[in-house]
Amino acid sequence: MTVPTATGPQSTAVRRLTALGRAETTLLLRNRTALFTALLLPLLMLAGRRNMLKQQAESHPGLDVDSLLIIGTIGGILAFVVYYNLTAAYVGRRNQLVLKRLRTGEAGDVEILAGTAVPSVSLALLMTAVVAVGGAVVLDLSTPVNPLLLAAGLLLSIGTLIALAALSSAFTKTVETAGITTLPILLISQFGSGLFIPLEVMPDRLADFCRMLPTTPGFQLIHLGWTGTDGSAAATGFAGTWSTAAPHLVTGAVWLGLAVWGAVRYFRWEPRR
Repeated sequence: MTVPTATGPQSTAVRRLTALGRAETTLLLRNRTALFTALLLPLLMLAGRRNMLKQQAESHPGLDVDSLLIIGTIGGILAFVVYYNLTAAYVGRRNQLVLKRLRTGEAGDVEILAGTAVPSVSLALLMTAVVAVGGAVVLDLSTPVNPLLLAAGLLLSIGTLIALAALSSAFTKTVETAGITTLPILLISQFGSGLFIPLEVMPDRLADFCRMLPTTPGFQLIHLGWTGTDGSAAATGFAGTWSTAAPHLVTGAVWLGLAVWGAVRYFRWEPRR
């Protein structure tokens, strides 16, 4: 006679990601510094971004201050909530040996990294939706010209920033020093990718250089998908935006591949002794 054995729910990738995401969300909610950085800092930068755009509009008539303000705020949210917060999270979990212990279980490496990113990405998407809807209502912005392209820009930006966070964590010893090691990418994303200073007001050579930076293609796709222009060229209709988007898609895919390669090559699962 065989004795029946109790079996629990089968472990799947979705269940493991959900469990990891739930645990990371709990840790994020307990971390007041991380919550301040994620929730308030991008919004506090609204006033400074708006003043700077208004000054630039005085010397560049026709500059769409309202749409640039909302798109720049969305870019700031992605940079701080996804990139900075996630870099600190990877460093913290590594130094606490959480990542090392997780690797001894059923979850694969990609699942562990993705599960850690779940709360940051979810929060960034929620804040992006709030800012986009609120901005559209308050500032009376037009509906997106190409929502699919806008979504592609969000996905490309998030994927690149997650990979860059994993890569940056390899060169960050403690959570406290994450503010220093992430500074170059944060400055590039804010001032070199058109969030504070629109590319269309830059000298042509400088603008062309900035379009090749790692965070610029995704932000430009968001701009193009919403307004139908990336600042350098205006597209006609839904179909026209795809042809204008092609260079950004190619450049963004290259940077995403390089960031993923760097993360795989240099990411550390435990503290260096």
